[in-house]
Amino acid sequence: MLTITGASRILVDPATEISGNLFVEEGRVSAAQEVTGPEILDAEGAVVTPGLVNAHHHLFQSAFRTLPGTRGVPMREWLGVMAAGYRSAGVDPELARAAAGVGVAEALLCGVTTIADHHLTWPQGADDVGIASAVAGTARELGARLVFVRGSAGDDPQAAAASATRLVQALLPGTSTGISHDGMLQLAVGPAGVHSDRRETFELMAEVAARFGLRRRTQANEQVDVEVALERYGRRPLELLEEWGWLESGVTIAHLCDVTAPEIKRLASAGVTATHAPGCDVPMGWGVAPVAALLDAGVPVGLGTSGGGSNDAGHLLADVRLAMQVSALVGRPLSAREVLSAATAGSAAGLGRADLGNLRPGSFADLCVWDVSGVADAGVADPVAGLLWANPGRRPRHVVVGGRVVVRDYELVNADERELVTALNRRVRGRTAK
Repeated sequence: MLTITGASRILVDPATEISGNLFVEEGRVSAAQEVTGPEILDAEGAVVTPGLVNAHHHLFQSAFRTLPGTRGVPMREWLGVMAAGYRSAGVDPELARAAAGVGVAEALLCGVTTIADHHLTWPQGADDVGIASAVAGTARELGARLVFVRGSAGDDPQAAAASATRLVQALLPGTSTGISHDGMLQLAVGPAGVHSDRRETFELMAEVAARFGLRRRTQANEQVDVEVALERYGRRPLELLEEWGWLESGVTIAHLCDVTAPEIKRLASAGVTATHAPGCDVPMGWGVAPVAALLDAGVPVGLGTSGGGSNDAGHLLADVRLAMQVSALVGRPLSAREVLSAATAGSAAGLGRADLGNLRPGSFADLCVWDVSGVADAGVADPVAGLLWANPGRRPRHVVVGGRVVVRDYELVNADERELVTALNRRVRGRTAK
């Protein structure tokens, strides 16, 4: 048992608050009404929220932040610079592990308890099982939940589908849901988009998903995606995705910066979910997704950081704040509770995980304890809104995943942050110097 005591507010979800203590039993939120367990986590002067769910990350890019030639450039140029960086460093399990170590640690320290990692970089002959195992093992060691997405970015369709099958059989043998028994690892499939992958890739990946019960995830209607779709097919990306069988329930689409009102209706009627990544798209000049319009149409929206190649930070709460701040540029303003809900329950919905993103009894006990007693929060009328409006760069005092404390007093419990940094810097510098 774990008991969280002393919190000024506990958000079961952004619309529901309770007072008193929160109890955890066997890794899940308990309906108990009194302290019965030996471990107490002090939340005095704090707000407790569900753990944040990063619905769209590229952990591998944590090794490639602020590369020269990647800031404020068209996406076509950006893709080429990033690809050159990957080739120079070499893509193998060692680098995947080092990049994941930094990316997952950063996520936990910023209040993210579940990460959807859309891994798109698979050079010919790469050790796919080794790479995926390295990322999954690192997340487990640090204590984070991981959704590993076997992506594709121009890969041979048959090879990509065969690889996705190998990953399921190696990492989750016998699965019919794509989720491990303890809920700590989930697998999914995800072509990068119609700009990079052919119809055959989407169809074969869908077959793998159906065979093993996996979710499907892709990217659409971002800058280069629209340009290439029009050039190559004379059609917009969502038209192609619908024709290729990827506009239906169980599919999540990231970015969606350039969508029309009729396209939003089409997304809603198809039952897809969406992911907003403002920390990537806004500073790069690639667009702003009309989140309010999507939500008002009935499309569940999650939040993601995207990767270090475009968003050099993996601080999801900062991007939630940004999403709130820029929302009025493309529609009605979003409230703090709306965007916080997107970063928790909304992201979880896109993963098919009703057991995440909330603190209702029976859900996994993934939570954050946010200190609101300092000068940055002085004078704040609504501490929940203050989580976003006040104190940019806020980090949680404690983070719990599945009832286990993984960040305590702003420090990782299961790893030395400095060692993770050293391992990545040594690996990248060593390979690129050759």
